[in-house]
Amino acid sequence: MKIQVEAFTVHKRFPLTISRGTTAQSTNVWVRVQHEGIEGWGEGSPFSIGDCPQTTEAIVHALQQAIPLLASYSPLEQQAIAPLLQSLPSAAQAAIDTALLDWLGKSVGLPLWQLWGLDREKIGPTSVTIGINPPNIAQQRVRDWLQLTQAQAVKVKLGSPAGVEADRAMLTAVLAEVPAGTKLSVDANGGWTLDEAIQMSHWLAEQGVTYIEQPMTRGQECQLVKLYRQSPLPIFVDESCFTSRDIPLLADRIHGINIKLMKSGGLSEALRMIHTARACELQVMFGCYSDSTLANTAMAHLSPLADHLDLDSHLNLLDDPFTGAYLQNGCLIPPDLPGLGIKADRQ
Repeated sequence: MKIQVEAFTVHKRFPLTISRGTTAQSTNVWVRVQHEGIEGWGEGSPFSIGDCPQTTEAIVHALQQAIPLLASYSPLEQQAIAPLLQSLPSAAQAAIDTALLDWLGKSVGLPLWQLWGLDREKIGPTSVTIGINPPNIAQQRVRDWLQLTQAQAVKVKLGSPAGVEADRAMLTAVLAEVPAGTKLSVDANGGWTLDEAIQMSHWLAEQGVTYIEQPMTRGQECQLVKLYRQSPLPIFVDESCFTSRDIPLLADRIHGINIKLMKSGGLSEALRMIHTARACELQVMFGCYSDSTLANTAMAHLSPLADHLDLDSHLNLLDDPFTGAYLQNGCLIPPDLPGLGIKADRQ
């Protein structure tokens, strides 16, 4: 098979600030796998978690190194291909794995959700994200999102470097703008201490928040035990959980995991993570980085299996080069077209 790699830059409508910094644009990687007249597409997006950065340059370099190793294989030989991908950054793995599955769906003429036997009626609303901002700006972001989308769920980024009082002020401002009945969640991105997380969990429960994501930083998983015992809200982890191997080690101290395509290494591993989480009696949510419609559509094909969805990054892009999954009553619905069902402005 032939593999082409191309970088493309996308710009955010609203720069997103979390506890670790602000992003306004991202240079992602478009992977195209060609075989027997069929082309499958995948995306690799850069991200950084503590000492685990995956830059655009690293993703491109890894993919270029993999091209000659994969040239003699067919996209149907996924079991043989999988070990060859293990040394690659997870975002590079995700791009190739997604492209192979897109190729498979196109080769049999079925969208992936249908190939997996899933029911799109079970897809819940995807949240839109409000980054860390002064209260008045956070309120404006809520109004902006409500104008742009049919949002039925809102995720609020907390863990402000200014402290939990700034977090409280911002969330209170957001609550004043969010329509009644909107599902509300909070993501601290590791910005709290254990004591702050316990304190905030009780206050957030009183505000009607549904769950808390990644309250403490990656590396402090031992402290989740105490929070798990005291928090009135479910605790989800994101940065603390990359693949299915991480889940059993966390299962006694969390209520759910956040699966991201770039962290996991692709749709194949994302599906393994879902099954592992269910076996451990955990809930599942899907998230994203600065992903375009390509990557978020890929995850949307699995979204009937998720409890919570946060696949909104492409909705915040000014120059997304792809079209695919579409919003319907606040839910991100994967297309009927074969494979991922993605179209591009340029090919």
